[in-house]
Amino acid sequence: MSASELIAPVAPPPQRRARSPRRSLAPYVLLIPAVGILLLGMGYPLVWQFVTSLQEYGLAQQFGQPAEFVGLDNFVALVTDSQLWLVVARSLAFCVITASLTLAIGTALALLMTAVNKAARLILQIALLLAWSMPVVAAMTVWIWLFDRRRGVINYLLDMIPGVEMNRFDWLSTPLTFFIVACIIVTWMSVPFVAFSVYAGLTQVSDEVLEAAQLDGATPWQRFRLIIAPMIKPVLSIVLLLQLIWDLRVFTQITMLQDAGSKSGDFDVLGTYIFKLGTKAQDFGMASAVSIFVLAITIALSWFYIRSLLKEDQA
Repeated sequence: MSASELIAPVAPPPQRRARSPRRSLAPYVLLIPAVGILLLGMGYPLVWQFVTSLQEYGLAQQFGQPAEFVGLDNFVALVTDSQLWLVVARSLAFCVITASLTLAIGTALALLMTAVNKAARLILQIALLLAWSMPVVAAMTVWIWLFDRRRGVINYLLDMIPGVEMNRFDWLSTPLTFFIVACIIVTWMSVPFVAFSVYAGLTQVSDEVLEAAQLDGATPWQRFRLIIAPMIKPVLSIVLLLQLIWDLRVFTQITMLQDAGSKSGDFDVLGTYIFKLGTKAQDFGMASAVSIFVLAITIALSWFYIRSLLKEDQA
């Protein structure tokens, strides 16, 4: 038998079926309704806001008078306004502090839910859901009553401590105590979201890995720092980013506290500052310019997270 007869014939490689153009376009066609709704819901208001920021748009324009085009004058006034920069610094400090506290407390509660038994975990989850589902106005009414200078429970409890005399202390009269109260309220309202999000991430952490680390002598803090935190880092990152953005745009809580206390500009954050520019000063052009500025800050905060996602995709 010859060598050529011993060698089995090689089958030709299977030909790849050409992808149908219709099939490749299907995902993009399905995205068209979602993109259209997004453009209508967000694109038009953003364009209108940007156009308004380039105009002198006040009370007269509300009654039909044409708006005067002023170019970048509103943005120049924005940059040179010292009061605005105080509000920006105050808002950034407030959102960083509240977001950090919310993340720390929410993570601690999530770890607690993984450590307790089923009954205790159920009670804790119900309590968090009740706090999360309470309407903002109803919750604010309760909080304002708690810190009321005459009938507030906080002053009453502090007066019971030996050596402490509150003397009907007004918590909403000074910027420091005002924002301490606001920080407590905003953190309380945001903790349930963080706790449930982090708890969902903790359920994906392998118990075998934690048990092995415990057998090797790792302390609870070491297990969290070296094992748990790196594994749930994506969850912690997106939760922190969302909290920073939400706390930067806080409005209702600050407005209701101002209604119960002082309406001075020393108590303003970006949300209330824009509201006063538009509704009270009737300077909608300047209010739109500040809104565009807030949008730029939000995009800047989001860029760090987006850049990390791009690096992960390239890796």
